[in-house]
Amino acid sequence: MIDLHDQNRRDLNRKSSKGNQLKFERDGIWYKADYMGYEGLAEYTVSRLLCCSSLKEDEFVLYEPEQIRYNDSIFNGCKSRDFLGGWQLITLERLFQQVYGKGLNSMIYAIPDHTERLKMMAEQVERVTGIRNFGIYLAKLLTIDVLFLNEDRHTHNIAVMTNDRKEFRLCPVFDNGACLLSDTSMDYPLGKDCLELMKKAKPNTFCRDFDEQMDIVEQLYGTRIHFTFGYHEVEKIINEADQYSEEIRKRVIDLIMARRRKHMYLFR
Repeated sequence: MIDLHDQNRRDLNRKSSKGNQLKFERDGIWYKADYMGYEGLAEYTVSRLLCCSSLKEDEFVLYEPEQIRYNDSIFNGCKSRDFLGGWQLITLERLFQQVYGKGLNSMIYAIPDHTERLKMMAEQVERVTGIRNFGIYLAKLLTIDVLFLNEDRHTHNIAVMTNDRKEFRLCPVFDNGACLLSDTSMDYPLGKDCLELMKKAKPNTFCRDFDEQMDIVEQLYGTRIHFTFGYHEVEKIINEADQYSEEIRKRVIDLIMARRRKHMYLFR
């Protein structure tokens, strides 16, 4: 457990449809407190399962579970090292506001065709930043979102990194706290059938159906990420976060294995 104080608070401008978590930074470590349910467990679990994927270790942020004491309250949550290394994070929404005077989200949803929305998004980011193959990056990111049911991926939390010379580079995959039906306070209460709850989950990037999102991503960019984990890896990872109840841990294991069965072709 770590004690954090007001001087460690960091109020970021990245918006979330799931509300605003308490966020802290101290000595190069970032901390996020659970707000709607078990976001910290989701962040930790997804990052650990990305270790069992075709991604390189510098392509994603690694999270660890943590308990946070703040203002005499104790929160479950997670922590990660600062990955910026002197660079700055800029969300796509803010970047396009600076360049065009309007946000990328409004540009995307002005296009009726969902495939063209994603294609435009990738092409425009490449034009503005000079980053090549941004579509392949999006394919990896959005496939992760489909597999783990991330409802909170949008232009306010897809980001690139920039420096004082206005150079840009890809950002490692981060911000997966809305995965795995982690919102137990409103949308996905405990005690409900998680297989039924899965049917309610919807993405927010460029369309409103996870199956359609996967189809469009693979149509445009192919399958760009594969996984190798099975039940034993999932069980070991999740049971190490034993500050979460057995009910929550079992639910997350069941969810992941159900998603694995649905998308078996992603596994080797």
